Amino acid sequence: MDFLATSEGQLFVGVAVGLIAVGAAYLLFSSNKPKVCLNPEKFKEFKLVKKTQLSHNVAKFKFALPTPTSVLGLPIGQHISCRGKDSQGEEVIKPYTPTTLDSDVGYFELVIKMYPQGRMSHHFREMREGDYLAVKGPKGRFKYQPGQVRAFGMLAGGSGITPMFQVARAILENPSDHTKVHLIYANVTYDDILLKDELDGLAKNYPDRQYTNASIQVGFFGPFSSLFPPEVWNGGVGFVSKEMIQAHCPAPASDIQVLRCGPPPMNKAMAGHLEALGYSAEMQFQF
Repeated sequence: MDFLATSEGQLFVGVAVGLIAVGAAYLLFSSNKPKVCLNPEKFKEFKLVKKTQLSHNVAKFKFALPTPTSVLGLPIGQHISCRGKDSQGEEVIKPYTPTTLDSDVGYFELVIKMYPQGRMSHHFREMREGDYLAVKGPKGRFKYQPGQVRAFGMLAGGSGITPMFQVARAILENPSDHTKVHLIYANVTYDDILLKDELDGLAKNYPDRQYTNASIQVGFFGPFSSLFPPEVWNGGVGFVSKEMIQAHCPAPASDIQVLRCGPPPMNKAMAGHLEALGYSAEMQFQF
């Protein structure tokens, strides 16, 4: 007790109390911080809790994370590797981009187009609620940071819409991000359009950011381009052309970037169009 009465003893007690307070604050902060689930080196399994058939060959898969407050931990613009088995029972690994963000806690979703001869398509086609999917990540070269460019042009084909949707949604849901988004999305038929309701939802939910004026124009979705449009159709028709890109994408500049994601023939054609229009390699990125 005599020691505590001295100035040295009071200093010791003060330091000890301070350290305890810091430790408690750290533990509290750590406990409140969402648990990140992805591991870039190791596959982890996640339970399929809901499978929603959107069309004859497209379905939405909802996977539960370990806790209701867990997040997947996927940076914007990156993807995950999914492991499954093909119709012959052989292992197959393929990249996919979730349509959810880390603001969606406790789960993640994949919208998958299942092709007749697709090896991983077979695995997803056979999945039932209660099954588990092996996932590893994050993967990819693209990492989005708000304000890294003034505007994005987006050229998507088929299931290549998923990384574009992920980036566009992140931009629109961030009120301090004023990046412009110009999307051209090509499909063979109207029924092939993935995430149409979600894209329409972004346009409806953020009208003030989408159409306020030409200088803002965040999230300009259009046109969908279809080779075989329905009778009532306001979008483009035919293959995506240089003229379409000129009309709907930002002009070449050091502070813009055009993102590409689609079937290999489309990616090759778009690269040719962009080069002919004066877009340098630094102004382009292919997922």
